[in-house]
Amino acid sequence: MKKLVDKTIFITGGLSGIGKACAMAAAQEGANVVVVDMPNDLSSLLMQDIVAINLKAIFLACDVSKMDELKSAIDKTVQVFGSLDVALNNAGIGGESNKVADMTEKAWQQVIGINLSGVFNGMKYELIQMLKQKKGVIVNMSSILGKVGFAQSSHYVAAKHGVLGLTKTAALEYATDGIRINAICPGFIATPLLEKGGITDHSKIMQHIVDLHPMKRLGRSEEIAKGFVFLACDDSSFMTGSTLEIEGGYLAQ
Repeated sequence: MKKLVDKTIFITGGLSGIGKACAMAAAQEGANVVVVDMPNDLSSLLMQDIVAINLKAIFLACDVSKMDELKSAIDKTVQVFGSLDVALNNAGIGGESNKVADMTEKAWQQVIGINLSGVFNGMKYELIQMLKQKKGVIVNMSSILGKVGFAQSSHYVAAKHGVLGLTKTAALEYATDGIRINAICPGFIATPLLEKGGITDHSKIMQHIVDLHPMKRLGRSEEIAKGFVFLACDDSSFMTGSTLEIEGGYLAQ
C-alpha cells in the first residue's frame, strides 16, 4: 500500500541529489509533489520524470534565502492542491572551505542564509498553513555535521547545528497542534554537492571521506529518501523533535 496517497509534499532543493530522490520517492508513494528550487535547465527534465510517475506535480522557482519568495511558493502550493501536508526543508549549499579567521563575511552569510535562514523561512510559513489545517509534518535536512565539527567548514557546521536546534524547539512549540517536526542527519552522500566542492571519485579527499564511514562507502540519495518517507507518513506518528541518522556508522565512533 502506498504511504503518501493524495498528500501534498513541498520540497525545497528538489532538483538534484537528496531532494530529487525524495521528490521521486514521494511521487511513487502517491503524493502531490511540489518541487521548489532555483530555476535551471534540470527543472523540466525532472518534472517530466515525476509526472511520469504521478501526474500531480508542479515546479516553483524560489530562492529560499528570501522569505517573501517562500511565502509565495507555499501560497501557490495551497492554491493548487488545497493543503500543505508535508514539507521537506532540504535546500543547501556547501560553500567555500576556509578556517574561521580566513572566512569572508560573504561566504559565511551565503551559507547561513540558505542552509539555516532558508529553513527558518520555510518553517515560518509552513507552520502558519499547518496551524490553519490543525495538522502537518515538517522534515528538516541537517547533517552529521550538525552533530560534530569539521575543519574548514564552520559556516556549514554552524548552520546544520542550528537546523537541529530549530527542529527541536519548534517540535516542542507545536507538539499539541497536530504538527510533527523532525530532522534527518545524512552522512556524506554521493551527490552533485560533493562534486561542486571539487571532491571527485578519484581524489584523495574522496577516499578520506569514504574512510571516515565505518561501512567504507558513501551513502546514496535513495537511502535518505526512504528515511524521509518514513518521517513523512504515519509510520512515525509518535516521533517529533527527533533526529534520524542515516550515516554508515559515522557518529558511532
